[in-house]
Amino acid sequence: MRLMRFEQAGRIGVAVETEAGWRARYEGEPGFPGDVGAIAALSGQQRVAAIEALQSGVAVDATTVSFLPPCASPGKIICLGLNYRDHAHEFDFKPPSYPTLFARFATSLIGHGQPLVRPRVSTDFDYEGEMAVILGRGGRHIDEAAALSHVFGYTIFNDGSIRDYQMRTPQWTVGKNFDGTGAFGPWVVSADELPPGGVGLMLETRLNGEVMQRASTSDMIFGVAQTIALLSEAITLDAGDVLVMGTPSGVGYARKPPVYMKAGDVCEVAIERIGTLRNPVVDEPM
Repeated sequence: MRLMRFEQAGRIGVAVETEAGWRARYEGEPGFPGDVGAIAALSGQQRVAAIEALQSGVAVDATTVSFLPPCASPGKIICLGLNYRDHAHEFDFKPPSYPTLFARFATSLIGHGQPLVRPRVSTDFDYEGEMAVILGRGGRHIDEAAALSHVFGYTIFNDGSIRDYQMRTPQWTVGKNFDGTGAFGPWVVSADELPPGGVGLMLETRLNGEVMQRASTSDMIFGVAQTIALLSEAITLDAGDVLVMGTPSGVGYARKPPVYMKAGDVCEVAIERIGTLRNPVVDEPM
């Protein structure tokens, strides 16, 4: 199952892919579920009813809509840094023995096809292709053996990073949260359609068609189940929360000379069996 959130003719909709194409309900209509995070948070029976309502909605051509982030305003967006060994090495860090965590905020998010915004205060705008997880159940002290049962689905994330701001402090938050720098989508694929934990999927980031990053999600240091278990030792996780699982090597910052995104570029992040997240790059208006 694939679910997307979009805007068309000024109306926000949510759609599910069916054998007959995408079917949608619009905000204000009976059967409109909210966003994909809201669907993820429903109980099993409620979720079935919500999907059936979407399946009986109107037909939508996905090539004509404006994609929005699948989850409008997640309660938590928790990101992992240095979660591929080669990426840790290219930053001259030792691979972590505990997840390196930072937060993203919803104000930084954009959808598939929307422009990534290089801020006026920096030219060090880097790409980071990543797999993201949408939780369908929350909890505290979640056992690793049961952790994958808490996953609703998977999607794609481009953790656009303003490197000079990121490196100004030991905490990376500011460089990871400029407006319009976190691309998210294009849709969410339900967990039952992918390998457990999203393992073994090829991830590829392309800048203007040139492959910059290529790795298997099997190369993650901390997998999805272990990450959920470790996070829930400290934090009560909620349905609809988003976990962004880290990026492999090949980022622009580590290249010699560095390669950063600029206005006119197009960045694509593709993950096998999920899809391709594609975004043009623009400069922030003066």
